[in-house]
Amino acid sequence: MGSLTGKVAIVTGAARGIGAATAYRLASDGAHVVVADRRTELGEAAAAAIDGETPGSARFEELDVTSEAAWREVVEVATGWAGGVDALVNCAGIIRVAPIAALDLDTFRKVLDANLVGTFLGIQAVIPSMRARGGGSIVTLSSPQGIEGRDGFAAYASSKFAVRGLTKCAAIELGPFGIRVNAVVPGPTRTAMTERKGWTDDDYDLAYGLYPLGRMAQADEIAAMCRFLVSDESSFCTGADFIVDGGVTAGKPREAPREAGDAE
Repeated sequence: MGSLTGKVAIVTGAARGIGAATAYRLASDGAHVVVADRRTELGEAAAAAIDGETPGSARFEELDVTSEAAWREVVEVATGWAGGVDALVNCAGIIRVAPIAALDLDTFRKVLDANLVGTFLGIQAVIPSMRARGGGSIVTLSSPQGIEGRDGFAAYASSKFAVRGLTKCAAIELGPFGIRVNAVVPGPTRTAMTERKGWTDDDYDLAYGLYPLGRMAQADEIAAMCRFLVSDESSFCTGADFIVDGGVTAGKPREAPREAGDAE
């Protein structure tokens, strides 16, 4: 793939998980990256690691993705620091699991605010800078629960289905300005968000072992797709879902493997 040298990217949720892996991957190819997150200590550490270990550069900026004013400030910082914004990767998000009958309105709205409203505000905030620079790339993050439902995931699935719709509308509206907008659909990924207290590696293998690739993703595998969509290698890609889920949405899981000697 071509170098990202000279490109300026904002990555949200970049203090850990997929966001941190994506910020590191972009800087590894020479990009200037704004590491944006609410977690100050982790975010500063992530930015410092990028500065010390990659040919690119990074700076941390605290960001509440649900705040319109905070978004304006981060874009202003990126412009003052590195000249503008060429790419936005919206990795920030939260999960809350509860059946609809027990799901309170505050929790439902909190998930929508973080996952959907935060993505909307980010897209809106970077448009002027990207137009001034002649184009850019925006990457949103959906989920397999943005393609199919799941028990207990009403709030999360609602937000992730909506992110895909927002992505396609943004691609249509922003295409004439050279701004591409695509959604990445990561499957189950080993991050702090998906960590289950008390689970061992065997527990994770058992939970995901019957899906086609039989494992969870590593964060850098999702970051690789984000990096592709930021780069000029994806110059004719917009309005699309890029599914990196290990086959989760391909169909129903395999049956448990038969023991030796089982009848066919």
